Amino acid sequence: MNRKKLEVLTPGNSQLIFIDHQPQMAFGVQSIDRQLLKNNVVALAKAARIFEIPTIITTVETESFSGHTYPELLDVFPEQELLERTSMNSWDDRKVRDALVQNGRNKVVVSGLWTEVCNCTFALSAMLEGDYEIYMVADASGGTSLDAHNYAMDRMVQAGVVPVTWQQVLLEWQRDWARKETYDATIALVQEHSGAYGMGVDYAYSMVHKAPKRGNFHGKTIPPKAA
Repeated sequence: MNRKKLEVLTPGNSQLIFIDHQPQMAFGVQSIDRQLLKNNVVALAKAARIFEIPTIITTVETESFSGHTYPELLDVFPEQELLERTSMNSWDDRKVRDALVQNGRNKVVVSGLWTEVCNCTFALSAMLEGDYEIYMVADASGGTSLDAHNYAMDRMVQAGVVPVTWQQVLLEWQRDWARKETYDATIALVQEHSGAYGMGVDYAYSMVHKAPKRGNFHGKTIPPKAA
């Protein structure tokens, strides 16, 4: 076991790369519901913004094939440069390598399409040639079939990639609920993007702790009236 992989992810040791979150690539995804995929990608992006994680967004053949990056992702990083490529393997583009070096963090969190092509080749190359540690966000990535996604994840794990989920990354960055500088933003992100967990937080806050309910944007509640 590489002892560096025993280190948890922190805001100070991580960087993040989004690879090819573009419509034509998403059309081919069959390993996860595509709306859920977009939710998870945007949630991961918002988590990175909360913790000020250096982030790369790279795209492939935007004008000729793949289309434009999800606007919901770009809205999280309105000033972010997009690193355009022709290569399926992001490692083959000098701009991407330079950005990784400039960010100065050895733990690289990866979210991309497709798992079996762009994610896998980048991960293997970055580990072999750049000596990076790769943390593959399985539920913010997608493959052309469930088998394609799973076998690619298996191949990467066998090579030393660490599989994670977006919420795992978020909570690893937060680590301690006593860290109040990011507490409110983390909870707000959970409420918006974490499904049942977020619903549970809403319920606990409003029903157990009697906090004001979130989103009081409706008319008055009409009480029951027997017919």
